[in-house]
Amino acid sequence: MNNKKMIETLTRMKEQSETRLKSLQTRAEDPKLTEEDAKALQEAVDKETQAHQDVLDALADLTGDGGGQQEDGSDTEDEPTDQGESGGTENGGEESEDRSGIINEETRAGITKAIRSGLQSTGKLSKVKRDEQVRSAFAQTVIGKMSAEEARSLGIVAGNGAVTVPQVVADEVITYAQEENLLRKYGSVVKTSGEVKYPVLVKKAVGNGHKKERADGDPIPDEAIEFDEVLLEPAEFDALATVTKKLLAMTGLPVENIVIEELTKAYVRQEADYMFNGDAADNTNLGALAKKAVAFAPTVVPDLTAADAGQKVYDALIEMKNTPETETMKNGRFIMNRAALTMVEKMKTADGFPLLRPLTQAENGAGGTLVGFPTDVTDFADKKDAPDVPVLYFGDFSKFYIQDVIGAMEVQKLVERYADTNRIGFKIYNLLDGQLVYSPFEPAVYKWEVATTAKA
Repeated sequence: MNNKKMIETLTRMKEQSETRLKSLQTRAEDPKLTEEDAKALQEAVDKETQAHQDVLDALADLTGDGGGQQEDGSDTEDEPTDQGESGGTENGGEESEDRSGIINEETRAGITKAIRSGLQSTGKLSKVKRDEQVRSAFAQTVIGKMSAEEARSLGIVAGNGAVTVPQVVADEVITYAQEENLLRKYGSVVKTSGEVKYPVLVKKAVGNGHKKERADGDPIPDEAIEFDEVLLEPAEFDALATVTKKLLAMTGLPVENIVIEELTKAYVRQEADYMFNGDAADNTNLGALAKKAVAFAPTVVPDLTAADAGQKVYDALIEMKNTPETETMKNGRFIMNRAALTMVEKMKTADGFPLLRPLTQAENGAGGTLVGFPTDVTDFADKKDAPDVPVLYFGDFSKFYIQDVIGAMEVQKLVERYADTNRIGFKIYNLLDGQLVYSPFEPAVYKWEVATTAKA
């Protein structure tokens, strides 16, 4: 009821604004309009056209379509010529002298054109409303409640049983992925417009040029800088979510939210596992964090059952954070699993300070700080089949490169496969790659799997 009243009010405001614009148009066409009057008229036109557009936009947000009408467009389409002809070009100078103060036709045409544009304008959906409309249309198309023709009118691409994920929904999926997948949060994302290999160059050796007096037969040697090229090669990537037919048939539920949420969760689990572990039999990732990070072994392996375990682990962490090159260490942070979090939360140094310190407002991390560096915690860092083993990574995670192929994400509806259980499957498909890339002389990330039992 409130919406209906608001629409009625805005419609009246639109009609009143159009009336005022037509009145301004009549003033603009007055042959006796002076330059001084024209300035005030131009200000009034600018103010009124903006107010008119605001009303149309508000009306569009409530009704879901444009609120303007191209009224009087036909009779104002062409530039007015009667006044222009009266000035002529033959005796323009004399006419100017006789009609001192009267605006020239170019100024008049500019004002009338602005008024016509205001009258012919239509309402524009706000970005929020437009995104909501696209998001809902996408989900409704996926579950079969919107025809392909209607979906296409809203920019949704559908065909061959699949629906391309619109950018607003893809961004939503990626945003959720950044929250759950720390490698996407801290890594370097590269967007490409096609399924192409993206090269990442890394230094392989250091230049050895030097300065000295040159003589015949003793030139300065060439710099021996070489590069290694690592190619990001997008792989086909998919995840599956199912929803019961009963849920889809129920009214009053935001079905589009349920579908998109389940698709997002299913996709992110697969993506994060691919980037952290890369152990899938049919989609192995040799550049995954667990495979590419350099193993760290402390000089003294701490016995977690000993009384001085806290100090020994602290010493090992100091050694670990000082292992990378200085540039890497300056950008360093820790990523650990929950077993490692539990370990460091329980421990204190010999002088009684806890290993894990609370974050300051200026620091960025989810788990506190270890030896002065921010720390994040994720279950994706678990060792396969041994989640109770503490695992810590330290280094510069911006060296983890992720290639996203723009427009590659799509969703396919699977009906027959789950018909006997009264469910419908939704398969989300994407092209992506993610690899840890660094020079063999400058490892970017180190990995420490803490021994839970003391050596014999």
